[in-house]
Amino acid sequence: MQKFRVELKKTVDDSYDVRIGRNLIPELVADLKGGLTGNCKKFAVVTDTNVRELYAAPLVEQLREAGFSAELFVFPAGEKSKVRRTKEQIEDAMLEKGFRRDCCVIAAGGGVVSDLAGFVAGTFGRGVPYVNYTTSLLAAADASIGGKTAVDTDLATNLIGLIYQPKKVYIDIDTWKTLPKEHLINGLAETVKHACLADASFFSYIEDHVEDILNGVPDVCEYICEQNCRVKYEVVMKDEKEQNLREILNLGHTVGRAIETVSGYKLLHGQALSIGMTAQVNLGCRLGFLTEDERDRVIALQKRIGLPVGIPDGIDREELVKKLYTDKKVRDGKLRFVFQKGIGEVMTFGEDVYARPVAEEEIREILMQM
Repeated sequence: MQKFRVELKKTVDDSYDVRIGRNLIPELVADLKGGLTGNCKKFAVVTDTNVRELYAAPLVEQLREAGFSAELFVFPAGEKSKVRRTKEQIEDAMLEKGFRRDCCVIAAGGGVVSDLAGFVAGTFGRGVPYVNYTTSLLAAADASIGGKTAVDTDLATNLIGLIYQPKKVYIDIDTWKTLPKEHLINGLAETVKHACLADASFFSYIEDHVEDILNGVPDVCEYICEQNCRVKYEVVMKDEKEQNLREILNLGHTVGRAIETVSGYKLLHGQALSIGMTAQVNLGCRLGFLTEDERDRVIALQKRIGLPVGIPDGIDREELVKKLYTDKKVRDGKLRFVFQKGIGEVMTFGEDVYARPVAEEEIREILMQM
């Protein structure tokens, strides 16, 4: 019997630029004309109903004026659309419009759009280039950098997807002017999380500039955007595939993602994360990872921003405890949490170990008190 070995060793450079600025659609189109995505001449602009008229339709128009073929693919705004069925509908629509492997996907929108469009790009034709044009603070802080793409299921969020890097990310701060205040508040949850895990001075800056951020002061918004990107890319560069270090970006997400699902997505991601961060600092304080004063600073900042820090009425806490076991960090049926160390660092529990097993009773007691 013959035996063959298929040698597939290779080095891949998935590096890309992140551009932070204002009125970036003309620059995006110019970059595409300059060969950002190779010889692609056909572009699928994926967006949601909130962003379609504001930014996605003008983008398609400018692409066509530049001589490209461009089509708009729109789905209903909201986390409930981030499912396999929506992905399938977009793919079928792209195929019907004649899109094949020589196309490029442009994600124009917030975090849901980035996650969904990136997943489409990573599997369509076994992978086509894509570009992120980001229009929300939440996406700027989270979904636009790192290449994580996914859809949700009834069981939990983001369990089906892949890591697939964009060719470039454009964070257009001008688009924040059209965000409802609720969505600016929502995006600040990930910003607070980044400061808690990596930068005490950044945390203090947020404390000092909450009102400026919510009022859209340009220089302040640009600064927090830069700091969000810095924190995230420093982690992603060291651990692109989430083998160990990248778990720290899940700070607050064990409870946060669970309560987001249990609420039926009535809670926005940032709202759910804020509750998860509150649970994390309460348990971390009890375990000696941060002081009562540090715990209280985190909770107080979230309150000032307008984020929830308690579990809303109508959430079944026992169902919430069960939902914790769908978290990606669970190992051998055991819950594992990332904890901050004071403000500005994360706990380590051994070499390259950033999550600690937590007994169900430990977290249940915290949740029952919230």
